[in-house]
Amino acid sequence: MQHLKLNTPIYIMEEPLLRRNLSLIKSVADRSGAEVILAFKAFALWKTFPIFRQYIQHTTASSPYEARLAFEEFGSPAHTYSPAYTERDFPTLLRCSSHITFNSLSQYERFRCSVATYNVQHPDAAVSIGVRVNPEHSAIETDLYNPCAPGSRFGILSCDLPQELPTDIEGFHCHCHCESSAEDLCDTLVHLEERFGQWLPRLKWLNLGGGHLMTRKDYNVDLLVDTLRGLRQRYPNLSIILEPGSAFAWQTGPLVASVVDIVSNHGIRTAILDVSFTCHMPDCLEMPYWPKVRGAETLEGYTPTEADADKHIYRLGGNSCLSGDFMGSWRFDHELQLGEQLIFEDMIHYTTVKTNMFNGIHHPSIAFLHEDGKLDILREYQYEDYRDRMD
Repeated sequence: MQHLKLNTPIYIMEEPLLRRNLSLIKSVADRSGAEVILAFKAFALWKTFPIFRQYIQHTTASSPYEARLAFEEFGSPAHTYSPAYTERDFPTLLRCSSHITFNSLSQYERFRCSVATYNVQHPDAAVSIGVRVNPEHSAIETDLYNPCAPGSRFGILSCDLPQELPTDIEGFHCHCHCESSAEDLCDTLVHLEERFGQWLPRLKWLNLGGGHLMTRKDYNVDLLVDTLRGLRQRYPNLSIILEPGSAFAWQTGPLVASVVDIVSNHGIRTAILDVSFTCHMPDCLEMPYWPKVRGAETLEGYTPTEADADKHIYRLGGNSCLSGDFMGSWRFDHELQLGEQLIFEDMIHYTTVKTNMFNGIHHPSIAFLHEDGKLDILREYQYEDYRDRMD
């Protein structure tokens, strides 16, 4: 990538890294007998779907737009879940989905007849009904991402399910992971089966949600496969589904930015960039986590002092008017220069799907680096993209 002439800011997805992840994910599916599908909430660059379709068959959606993307661009109906559906959107969701999961029994009661009517009219494209359950257990420590925290709006508690499920409820959906391990899944299944085991033998499918970061280097893939095999042996009636998002796009490419200015305040030097954390890397502030910058040492939580003036230590600041649009610190092996390009590693998942045009800051382009070294610009953004969002 170093030899490429780049106009920044720009996201670059690299085909060899994507295919590496896809091959591993397909291997997990083949070895375990489970199906692994793509969650659009983490990655939805539809121009890359032809590559994805070589490895997986389905995707998951949480809105009418995502469902349409699955049906119209990926080429298969979506596994759809949303905290709440509306009368306006539900016909589109039915047309574009193979599975629809309800977050509450009240939502199920409200729309079950619509599903039944649709299935009678479209027997070759019948939609399977599921409900989301809450095992009241999660390995997630950041409350912003924890769907099982006390008082959560997600899923039905075991104490609120009827002893006999309605016959048209064919599946359970359970999501309580975020960049989690295979060991976390083992622990989750203990809690899930303790609370919901009485209903599992009569269902057709179990969706274990996302957050299974199987493409991370230290992930125990063999334990994942063995765990899924064991689950299928205990419940041979169930089709097992996983819908990770990050695992597909994990470490598949960077965000490249340029240094626009360098300012100093009480010994703290900040390199101001042509990107924004709040606009273009929002999870860094929300999670929060420190991204890796190529060629720099991450000094997470470190506050520079005036004594550090000659140590090449910088905060990195976004180019928005939000005071907190910065992170720090990083140590470089040289003085940063105006126009120098900085490479933020692993910036494909949960970025392009969450970016915004706050302040009208120039939005990063999106590029795809092919295996042969050719760089395709998938999208460049202009003033009109910002203006039209204000219509």
